[in-house]
Amino acid sequence: MSQSLQDKLQTASRDFQKLQSDLSNAVEARQRLDAQLSENELVKKEFADLTPDNEVYKLVGPVLVKQDQGEAKGNVDKRLEFIRGEIKRIEGQLKDAETKIEKKKTEIVELQTALQQQQSQTSSAA
Repeated sequence: MSQSLQDKLQTASRDFQKLQSDLSNAVEARQRLDAQLSENELVKKEFADLTPDNEVYKLVGPVLVKQDQGEAKGNVDKRLEFIRGEIKRIEGQLKDAETKIEKKKTEIVELQTALQQQQSQTSSAA
């Protein structure tokens, strides 16, 4: 019986570490998206100051290619919309991971308590 509780505790601990790793990855993804959002909002702000006479260029590989101003603005708006959608998705993953981590913490504490009680019963019976 003791081995079974020990196995459950080890499994729960491994699961907990995996959940923490998933949370860490989601946090990193969220930070990258925040950086992309800021960058694209800055570009959008710059576009707002353009006159119809201004030319817009897009970096394609090592070459600057002339781009239609309206198309460039539309692309930035689409990118912003996509990034905001991804941020919402990642926020959901973060909440989900945090909930799972809390449940796993509780499970680990319960297993540790049960294991300690079992060990004290075994030592007092001996």
